[in-house]
Amino acid sequence: MSHLPKPDYARNMRLIGHSDQGGRPDGVQLMVHRGFAYVGHMFYASALLDGFTDYIFITIDMSDPTAPREVGRWWIPAMNLAAGETPSWEAAQRYGLHHAIVDGNTAYAAWRDAGMVVLDIADRAKPTPIVHRNWSPPFGGGTHNCLPLADRDLLVVLDEAVLDHQEDGLKLIWVFDNRVPTNPISIATMPTPAEADYKTKGGHFGPHNIHENRPGSLVSSKLIFATYQNAGIRVFDISNPFAPKEIGALVPPQPTRLADTRPNRARVIQSADVFVDAAGLIYATDYNAGLYIMELS
Repeated sequence: MSHLPKPDYARNMRLIGHSDQGGRPDGVQLMVHRGFAYVGHMFYASALLDGFTDYIFITIDMSDPTAPREVGRWWIPAMNLAAGETPSWEAAQRYGLHHAIVDGNTAYAAWRDAGMVVLDIADRAKPTPIVHRNWSPPFGGGTHNCLPLADRDLLVVLDEAVLDHQEDGLKLIWVFDNRVPTNPISIATMPTPAEADYKTKGGHFGPHNIHENRPGSLVSSKLIFATYQNAGIRVFDISNPFAPKEIGALVPPQPTRLADTRPNRARVIQSADVFVDAAGLIYATDYNAGLYIMELS
């Protein structure tokens, strides 16, 4: 392929807008972890802002893409150090927003060790809480996704495994009954992969991410696609939400080399993110082994 021209990575692209909400006390600029675009001109993101203990929920108006501007924010009380608030949780816990999934005027926000916060965002400038559910403790926290399945009044909520050998405890994917939005109730969990001894395999064992039914992708309220890190990719059928069942799985082979440069890391797969396109092709990234594309037979 040596005859191909050298790539010009700036070709046909130019910066038209930038939003900078501030920086951290240590001098690092604002960090945005993950966002969700709303139909129209609103963008919702988790952002680490100066004066806060961790990532919070912010609303950005994109009606003028050359001048995006923050119009609203919400945080769990006690996160705003700049306002004199004092954290009320254990030092080892993380009360920070991973990201929110937006459905209409409601944002379903995953707050790591603080569980799930459901926000009313009808007033984009003043998000207000509808309900806060936290199951950590007794469970290990790490809430990563809160996926609404509005046509069935269900929520699928995933807790991420973040330590090796389940040192942070058994992490689960929960099914919530959401018929009463102010009182979501857990009714089931997805079965944990058990056909091998994944706990001692090395690396992280447990959920990391689910396919989020984003616009333009496969949208299903019965099939849940998840990554389980060293246990690969799993597909669950929740036709009966009280009894989810696994209907498909693929555990990629051991990687030939590691992208993880930390010392003494096990040479194992770590399936991370998953996306399913409208045709049903499943794309799964692995931060040790690259990209896998598969289909459910």
